[in-house]
Amino acid sequence: MEDALKSADEAVRFIRLQWPDCNPKIAVVLGSGLGGFADSLNDPRSLDTSSIPHWPVSTVPGHQGRLVLARNGSRQVLVLQGRVHFYEGYSIQQVVFPVRVLGRLGVGRLILTNASGGIRQDLAPGDLMLITDHINFMGINPLLGPNESAFGERFPDMSSVYDSAWIADAEAAAEEAGLSIKKGILAAVSGPSYETPAETRMLGRLGADAVCMSTVPEAVTAAQMGIRVLGISCVANSAGGLGPGRLSHEDVTRNVLSVRERFTRLISGLLRRLEI
Repeated sequence: MEDALKSADEAVRFIRLQWPDCNPKIAVVLGSGLGGFADSLNDPRSLDTSSIPHWPVSTVPGHQGRLVLARNGSRQVLVLQGRVHFYEGYSIQQVVFPVRVLGRLGVGRLILTNASGGIRQDLAPGDLMLITDHINFMGINPLLGPNESAFGERFPDMSSVYDSAWIADAEAAAEEAGLSIKKGILAAVSGPSYETPAETRMLGRLGADAVCMSTVPEAVTAAQMGIRVLGISCVANSAGGLGPGRLSHEDVTRNVLSVRERFTRLISGLLRRLEI
């Protein structure tokens, strides 16, 4: 893990060379189709993540691969447009590398977003769901291997990964914006194949309300680093076996784009509440 710390700090030094005033306390990781949120912020400056030392490059459509430093009101916000996934062939350490960099930059609050498949009966494509907890079905944990104390303790508590006070703030922001929002438990699988109908039934019986192929490793890593996490899932489709047709990434991206305006209003309202 010494190499992981060295690599993260090299990335931090590179970012600070480009942006000497970079001192973000809040960051947002944007999932499939949600990258447009950065366009709503003021004074944006961007870096291609491919230029940052050791930063993995996304191979998935809908993940632009840009790091954007901007402002929402008086607050500096760092936005990651796109992420990499375990299913792309990256190691789990590479998948969570951006979160470790954010933590070393001084980020204390992290909003993680994704597109998911709805399992619970009342979750329909187009719904926004605040993540209250997760179930890791990816078959791997990002904290495997020697522990680096600079990233956090060896055996971090996971009883409250998703910050309850921040969830309440997000609910209040949604109410102020006139938005309907739901809450639920997110399951993460490795992908890239979608879940079978039998797997969907299993996940539902085990307590999952929605399923995705990301987010959970990042949330675990952030929790280890003491970063307060808010998770927002855009329900892009019904999980395998629950919808009328075949699942496709194109449909997922299209459905997420349809909720982009509501998603932007929610995040913008939440950031405004943090100014109070």
